[in-house]
Amino acid sequence: MQPIVGRAGWGYAGMMHMGKKAVYGILTASVVLVAGCGQREQEVSLENQPPETIYQQAEAKLATRKGAEDAAKLFTEVERLYPYSDWAKRSIIMSAFAYHQAKLYEESRGAAQRYLDFYPQDEDAAYAQYLIALSFYDQIDDVSRDQGITFQALQALRNTVENYPDSEYASSALLKFDLALDHLAGKEMDIGRFYMKKGHFGAAINRFRVVVEDFQTTTHTPEALHRLVEAYVSLGLDSDAQTAGAILGYNFQGTNWYKDTHVLLTGRGISTEEASADSQGWLKQIWRQVARGEWL
Repeated sequence: MQPIVGRAGWGYAGMMHMGKKAVYGILTASVVLVAGCGQREQEVSLENQPPETIYQQAEAKLATRKGAEDAAKLFTEVERLYPYSDWAKRSIIMSAFAYHQAKLYEESRGAAQRYLDFYPQDEDAAYAQYLIALSFYDQIDDVSRDQGITFQALQALRNTVENYPDSEYASSALLKFDLALDHLAGKEMDIGRFYMKKGHFGAAINRFRVVVEDFQTTTHTPEALHRLVEAYVSLGLDSDAQTAGAILGYNFQGTNWYKDTHVLLTGRGISTEEASADSQGWLKQIWRQVARGEWL
């Protein structure tokens, strides 16, 4: 992930891309008790430092290999100590970025949402929304796990595209949206294959139907149609198998899934060129849409 594009003189991006800063700060406690001698050593507290100094300390932390979380906390301190300053505004979005770098996604979302609440029209608002989406997207797990986080990622990515269509993050959000959608379709396929292996063909059909109807633009659609053919053949529903095969052939004739379907159906004397006249329901409707060029 690329950090935000910083304005001249501030921001982690400016530091990393322009290489004009090498800022180091000392973060110390306000009072330290020296063990053994009882002597109280006074050191500079954050409260006594100007906002730009704390901000620069945060940037220096962020530039280190494992300093993202400490950097985020320092950015948050700028916001706390100088809430109405321009440094606070800068620090909110930078803390969101730093927390994300530290893989503290909930904290990153909180900071990014706070930025949107305070500065919804600012030029970095699009990046704040994109960070919220990334905080979900980067947690998407394998298809064998619950996909609730994927739905949240899809919603946040959609918000990025719809609310900030002209931003530099819209195209990346759209790409990630398609990938997340593909992930959800993969989950349905995973369950459908499981049901097929167990011989629960009706349950498998329901899962493959979801892919064909709701995720038809994903990479899983050709296999879903082939699996539908297999399931319908197993149930003796040759007319529905023929229609599913015709849809597959119309849209994905060059795939190995169609080749397998063609062998399976022609071996039973079933055509893959046209939908069956006896097929009814959702498959028949999809075939009509395909034939009119209104689908896929």
